Amino acid sequence: MAIKRNKIHQCVVAALATSAALLTGCATQSSNSTAQITNSYYGTLEPFAQENLYFVLTDRFVDGDPNNNYPEQGGDENYTFNRPLKGPDGKEANVGYLGGDLLGVYQHADYIKDLGFTSVWVTPIVENPDEAFTGGEKIHYGEMFKDGGKTGYHGYWGVNFFVEDEHLVSENFKFKDFTAGMKSKGLKTVLDIVANHGSPSYTMPQDQPMYGEIYDKDGKLIADHQNLHPTELNYDNPLHTFFYKKPDLAQLSDTNADNPAVLDYFVEAYLQWIDQGAEAFRIDTIRHMPHHFWKKFADRIREHHPDFFMFGESFVYEADFIAQHTLPENGKVSVLDFPGQAAITSVFGKPKEGEPAKGYQDLLSYLYLEQSPYHNPYDLMTFYDNHDMARMNADIKGFINANNWLFTSRGIPVVYYGSETAFMAGTAEHEGNRNYYGVDKIAEAKTHPVAQSMKTVAHIRKESVALQRGLQLNLDFNQDTAAFYRIYQHDGVIQNALVLLNKGDEETSIELSGDKLHAGTYTDAMSGKQTSISNGLSYPVPANGVVVLLNDTAISNPKILAELAKLQQVVPM
Repeated sequence: MAIKRNKIHQCVVAALATSAALLTGCATQSSNSTAQITNSYYGTLEPFAQENLYFVLTDRFVDGDPNNNYPEQGGDENYTFNRPLKGPDGKEANVGYLGGDLLGVYQHADYIKDLGFTSVWVTPIVENPDEAFTGGEKIHYGEMFKDGGKTGYHGYWGVNFFVEDEHLVSENFKFKDFTAGMKSKGLKTVLDIVANHGSPSYTMPQDQPMYGEIYDKDGKLIADHQNLHPTELNYDNPLHTFFYKKPDLAQLSDTNADNPAVLDYFVEAYLQWIDQGAEAFRIDTIRHMPHHFWKKFADRIREHHPDFFMFGESFVYEADFIAQHTLPENGKVSVLDFPGQAAITSVFGKPKEGEPAKGYQDLLSYLYLEQSPYHNPYDLMTFYDNHDMARMNADIKGFINANNWLFTSRGIPVVYYGSETAFMAGTAEHEGNRNYYGVDKIAEAKTHPVAQSMKTVAHIRKESVALQRGLQLNLDFNQDTAAFYRIYQHDGVIQNALVLLNKGDEETSIELSGDKLHAGTYTDAMSGKQTSISNGLSYPVPANGVVVLLNDTAISNPKILAELAKLQQVVPM
């Protein structure tokens, strides 16, 4: 039914848009005001599309309050602070707490804002166990999918989802103080949430306190795995009914989406954090719970907070699969664009051995600008690395060019902490991709070429409605250069952004024929220089650079109008 409805919608939009294009082709010869009234072109009207996100793994950013480090916690064997994993040649990762906290993020809010970001995504804030996990397979440097010896420094091993973890808050600086402080700095808080699982719950030599347990807002134990394999759980025991009787991710408890009490618990918990200032959610492991759960969850959250924005992590590289989460019948939850991540890193990262370097033309396939399985591809969260994968294996130029693309192409950009300085580039989880950042690296960013380049393009997007919400009309994509429009014309607001990209090592002039261009005066968003376009364009773009030319007049080129009519079909009414 979803496919059928999408096809009907596309036919209706196509008819309306084509009619509008034909009418406007005549009307705009005499009056731009007519075009303003009759035509509406945009990629999205979602308010959250204006955001630039900076993703912080809170414990690994900055230690703002040493008093909440608790170095003695967990005892001599299962201590939670500073548990290094030693690698070759002095390399090191860590699976213990390292001191980063909400105060440390707030203390550097001006740094984040100065880079051009408008929102900060923080990892889960809820209470996690107070010991290192003794079950599972023991983790060593460079290994994955093992939890033995690890702690909940990342926040994803929730025990009480109504209570803040003591490592992240301070005596006089709780989550509500953090969100209020960030808002006063002009930054929104995006909260990472988990409903799919709690903490590791079985295979411990002896049952450990808090592991496999879940508590309510009053501190009452409501669920306990009791160190039993999922197949050994007994639904005659009310403490077991919160979990499925099947294993899922490692030894994590697998919450029972078919138990209404589970939905009630998480809705109540996360409404609490919205009331304390969370302005959007990132949903962890969304694909590990059925669509019906997220539909009910989203509906109940939005009963209290209409149009509340959420995006999920569905760690799959197939667009048709992850797109299912975005459909209204499944909760209308946006997703992190994993197919986009694969394409971006393949183009801007170092080529794999034996493979040729890829070019801008290799980015086109993930955009879905004309036909799309997504509810709206313009609402997807675009990124090139995060905490669950290797950081992008690129040199300085690669990071600069990736950011130039990320902040100008369709989608809502997300940058993982440290990528502004190419921090630990190419390293995977447990090899350094989650290492501590700290004030020294923040100071380094003030002169770092990646940070300074990103700052420029991020601020341009921050001020450009076309880059935030405009349709993307691709003009010319080659190995080292690309040119495309972002066009926004809606409700009396008009902005056209002509984006020119060059990832080559030498300055080059990008040439475009007049039939591809909207005639008029354009302003270079970086230099302020004005350029008149009529019969064509030849414009110099610096090596590893970006140019954004802005124009504020209604589109009148019939060829462009016809293209916009097709592109508008993808956008839901």
